[in-house]
Amino acid sequence: MCREVKGSGCYLGTEIGGIWWKRYLKDGMMARGNGEYWYDDSGFFFLRYLTSNPLFIPFKEMVRLEVGKWHAGRWCAGRPILKIVWQKDGQRLSSGFLIHRDELPKVLHDLELRAKDLGSDS
Repeated sequence: MCREVKGSGCYLGTEIGGIWWKRYLKDGMMARGNGEYWYDDSGFFFLRYLTSNPLFIPFKEMVRLEVGKWHAGRWCAGRPILKIVWQKDGQRLSSGFLIHRDELPKVLHDLELRAKDLGSDS
């Protein structure tokens, strides 16, 4: 079993179909906020502070990973934003996470290794 990896960050929201103003509101993904992330062999988790259920994106649903400077109508002063593009219920979603700049390359590399089929549905 793989070691759990954790860090702090901010969830910026989930877009539908790459449209910044069209937000995915199911499964607790409406509210933005600071919290902690981790990933294991099943997928990526993010638990916002003052909540009890983490957001979860399974590796098997991930399509690609991107890094940008703007997501879901939010600009983070030029800081890099991790965007996880994934499929759920026939919709193409993009969830954005602000992760510390020094941690982002390792997180991106680890996620790409774990999501072996990444890009097969692009």
